[in-house]
Amino acid sequence: MSQDSPAPEKDEKTEATTLESSEDARIEAQNKKYRLISGETVLENGEARPSTLAFLGMYFIGLLVFGVHILFSNPPEASGNASFGVKLLSTILELSSGEDLPIGFVVVMGGITWLNRMLNLSTSGRWTTIALLAITLAPVVVQIDQLVATIANLFLAENMEPFIPIDYSYFWFGIVFTLGFWGATWFYQRSFSYAVTTNAVIFQHSFMLSRSHRSILFDRISEVMVERTPMGTMLGYATVTIMTDSGIGLVDETVGISAGSAAGGSTEKAGDSSATKVRKSLFKRVFAFLSYQRTSRRVDPDPKHCFYKIRKWDNVKLMLNEMHKKHSSSNLLEDLKSAITNEDA
Repeated sequence: MSQDSPAPEKDEKTEATTLESSEDARIEAQNKKYRLISGETVLENGEARPSTLAFLGMYFIGLLVFGVHILFSNPPEASGNASFGVKLLSTILELSSGEDLPIGFVVVMGGITWLNRMLNLSTSGRWTTIALLAITLAPVVVQIDQLVATIANLFLAENMEPFIPIDYSYFWFGIVFTLGFWGATWFYQRSFSYAVTTNAVIFQHSFMLSRSHRSILFDRISEVMVERTPMGTMLGYATVTIMTDSGIGLVDETVGISAGSAAGGSTEKAGDSSATKVRKSLFKRVFAFLSYQRTSRRVDPDPKHCFYKIRKWDNVKLMLNEMHKKHSSSNLLEDLKSAITNEDA
């Protein structure tokens, strides 16, 4: 028994060494990730990321894209006594059947893209609109490619295969586009990271080729605000915004474009003929309709410069208030006054 007794003690030392090494590796990774200076460390529970549910609207858009593809992959047939809406939907779906160009799909997806853009919501960004437009035109591109190959084969001796060697399957392309949309949203959400250190508040963003890193000292903070939307209250997240004298943390923006905005090349000139003026006027109206966006003036939290829709927001707010108080000028003067009083005593 006496010979076996040192074994548990040795195991405890090995486990303690392993834990210490793991903790050192974690601290080193944090220092490298947030570019911390010597002596600066991340506070306990001082790291945060946006909640997955914060981008629920983007995930819903991806689900909507899949729903439209499923609808066109197995279009319902309207009976004779069906309502006008059902018959209209059935007619639109029939426009994308057979060998015809997918007019119905383009109409439905184009309408969703335009409506999402026009409403000027959190999902109405430029890249989301571009992605939805690409999805809208994808079946058109596939069928035009097949049409070009068919026409070329009429004049060429050798058989020419389409550049895109697959048919557009609404079911499988719907799965691919939806998973791709969700994947890009997930990576975008994970691209934001926030930290409260012993010296400052750090906001970091790294997505594809875009990089940003900002450090705000605690004595620069003038106000800490918490915004909880009805959805955030139900799902348990909130946005904690740090206000400084420079106004960092919020974006004051007016988003939208007026219906009369002119596109490039649509300006009428004195020497234009009547036909040219009509063409430019029509082009201007079509461009204004497609690019119209509901104008709204608002002050929005910038995910790059605030704790955007995070969980455990109350802990972060308390931490910020305590560190701000500790580093504020009034608190430093109070500490200096106490030190002088103690020396005199």
